[in-house]
Amino acid sequence: MKKKIATLLGLTVLACTLAVGCGSSGSQPSETADTEETADTTEDTAPEETAESAEETESETPEVSLEDGVYTAEFDTDSSMFHVSEACDGKGTLTVQDGAMTIHVSLASKNIVNLYPGLAEDAQKEGAEVLEPTTDSVTYSDGITEEVYGFDVPVPALDEEFDLALLGTKGTWYDHKVIVSNPEPAEEVVSQ
Repeated sequence: MKKKIATLLGLTVLACTLAVGCGSSGSQPSETADTEETADTTEDTAPEETAESAEETESETPEVSLEDGVYTAEFDTDSSMFHVSEACDGKGTLTVQDGAMTIHVSLASKNIVNLYPGLAEDAQKEGAEVLEPTTDSVTYSDGITEEVYGFDVPVPALDEEFDLALLGTKGTWYDHKVIVSNPEPAEEVVSQ
């Protein structure tokens, strides 16, 4: 028993020594403090100029827009339970027409019965226009084919998170954030 206690104490002392020894290295703490002080000073001296510069830059930078057409784009969500089918490699079909963007995504199952572009609270209001599913057929790399629900989701902007509420099979609405990014022109299927 005494040997176990002595061993534990020895290991504790060793761990503390390593933690203290590894945590401090010469002049780094003072450099960090100097950097933080400089950053604080910079922020204090010109916050109004920085805000004005940012607004000017935003208004001068043109929005990136896609030409009308069909693209493949990534569709990422904030949930492991709400995602594109594995057969689709996390991507959907982005259609751009007259500047409006819509992405069609095939989900992982038929457990999500409706989507709403916005918050769950708003989806439950009278007159809310929910997105109805389509039945999509997806084929996995091992050749197995499955029917899942798909949705045509309006995309307000690329590379920016937006709200998308979902209704599950149990009748409860949930809030989620999604982002559509990395559009690439869709490959045309050549028929033989």
